[in-house]
Amino acid sequence: MENIISQSNGKVRTVVRLLSGPKERKYLGRYVVEGTRMVREIPDKDLDSIFMTQAYYDKFMGEDVRIRYLVEKAVLRGRCYIVTDIILRKMSDTKHPQGIVATVNTKSYTVEELMQSGETNPLIVVLERIQDPGNMGTMIRTAEAAGYDLIIANEGTVDMYNPKVIRSTMGSIYRMPVIYSQALAADIERLKDAGVQVYAAHLKAKRDYREISYGRRTAVMIGNEGNGLSDEIASKADEYIKIPMKGQVESLNASVAAALLMFAVS
Repeated sequence: MENIISQSNGKVRTVVRLLSGPKERKYLGRYVVEGTRMVREIPDKDLDSIFMTQAYYDKFMGEDVRIRYLVEKAVLRGRCYIVTDIILRKMSDTKHPQGIVATVNTKSYTVEELMQSGETNPLIVVLERIQDPGNMGTMIRTAEAAGYDLIIANEGTVDMYNPKVIRSTMGSIYRMPVIYSQALAADIERLKDAGVQVYAAHLKAKRDYREISYGRRTAVMIGNEGNGLSDEIASKADEYIKIPMKGQVESLNASVAAALLMFAVS
């Protein structure tokens, strides 16, 4: 296990780069998670490196079996490091880091791969231009909880490996497949060709989302927090659906709307 005491160390600089933006994460093929809970849930095959303070090591190596297991695996790979408190803070995106940071390998999927090798009757969420990291993370977490098989997002949607998105997923980031589509309209057509029924949350909808008998082979589309779905993407829906609201409320938070629709369909 290597001790790192310099903030200019190349491994430290790499973690800082990973925190800086999606281009760096995509280029390096890794992302950063922090805190005991998020590190504990990292799948073995996805773990890249672990960084922790001496105080964290002294406490958790004796208390947490899963953390000890992952640390031992990282040591065997030559990818476990003890860092100072100052360096750990530099590698963290939170104000009060817990003393452990890890880098995780990103995953890459295609619609065709998942449709061919995954669930034959999939439940799918389609996201267009979701901008708020908290909303994105909550949607990923909700999709897992509601039993969905896949999320497809357009490239205008916030990066799923954004640190704030990762924290909001509460671990679902490791288990919920997310595809960033370069041609969302075309991918929706592929879903329809495969027999997937596509519903869009839309202000022009006439039917209450609770009135519909959904099949298992279903996709739900959710649009941008302020503007909803673009006309191009909305036009791909087989049917528009709405969430009826009382009072003077015109719309719901995007992640709340997505949760209602996801659980109704599932």
